[in-house]
Amino acid sequence: MVRLFDNINEQVLRTYIFWAMVLVGKMLLMSVLTIMQRFRKKAFVNEEDIVTDKKLKLKFDDPDVERVRRAHRNDLENIFTFLAIGFCYMLTNPDPWLAGTIFRLVAAGRIVHTVVYALVIVPQPTRLLAWLVPYAACLYMTAQTLLYVM
Repeated sequence: MVRLFDNINEQVLRTYIFWAMVLVGKMLLMSVLTIMQRFRKKAFVNEEDIVTDKKLKLKFDDPDVERVRRAHRNDLENIFTFLAIGFCYMLTNPDPWLAGTIFRLVAAGRIVHTVVYALVIVPQPTRLLAWLVPYAACLYMTAQTLLYVM
């Protein structure tokens, strides 16, 4: 009997771990980007953040800060999903080239999504495509994993 974890190809595992850590690192950088925007725009939301400068007022609705926060939230919704789906997909013993290509597409799409949404605002459909490619890749991995375990 073949055990599920015996199906993990080391090359696929290494590729998954690399791109997973790229995306986790990207999400960590989103927090820094939010902080940078808050300081640049002087848009603080907590009293203790403005006590050193009496001229500052609390500001909850700065559009640039909110745009970065929405991009970060979008990452939280999509990257953690990829981490779970990608791990399960690895257990299906996928072709290393295909799995690597899928993992790279997901990472590239998420990075492009952040760039065109939070850093250099680009008109649609660029952001939609940057979201859709990783989403479609995750749907594919989900379907392949379900078919494998049925």
